[in-house]
Amino acid sequence: MTAFLLRPAVGEDARFLADMLVEAANWSPGSHRPRLQVLADPALSPYVSGWMRPADAGIVAESPAGHPIGACWFRLFDSAKPGAGFVAGGVPELTLGVGRQWRAQGVGRELLRGVSAMAGAAGHARLSLSVDHGNFAHRLYVSEGFVVVSSTDHSDTMVKILR
Repeated sequence: MTAFLLRPAVGEDARFLADMLVEAANWSPGSHRPRLQVLADPALSPYVSGWMRPADAGIVAESPAGHPIGACWFRLFDSAKPGAGFVAGGVPELTLGVGRQWRAQGVGRELLRGVSAMAGAAGHARLSLSVDHGNFAHRLYVSEGFVVVSSTDHSDTMVKILR
């Protein structure tokens, strides 16, 4: 496994988080939705728009040279404007993105564990997410304690109990 470092996400990471949202949206090897298309998508843009709001938190992974390579973060949504993985008010929904060349090297797992600990320390009892059917990250989420609570034709909503 290649070494990498983790640090808290800050407001200046907004552009990189948008890059990682694009990576997450293009999870399939054959998928290539352009950045502008992903960020203009009303189902995806709320995950990064206006970063960093008061309840937002996350972690950025950096290469040994200090270059960002992945990120995992969470936001709170409400029932009036829910995210794809919305389960209830007060339950943060996470997003995870890792650069293609850094996938399958433990980066996503460490980011996910770090954000889970961060959310628990902030007093949250659960975390939620939405993952497309067929996305290899589904196995990662299950292995880290997320369970499917609802499904659509194309995705699952998953929840992890933190405490």
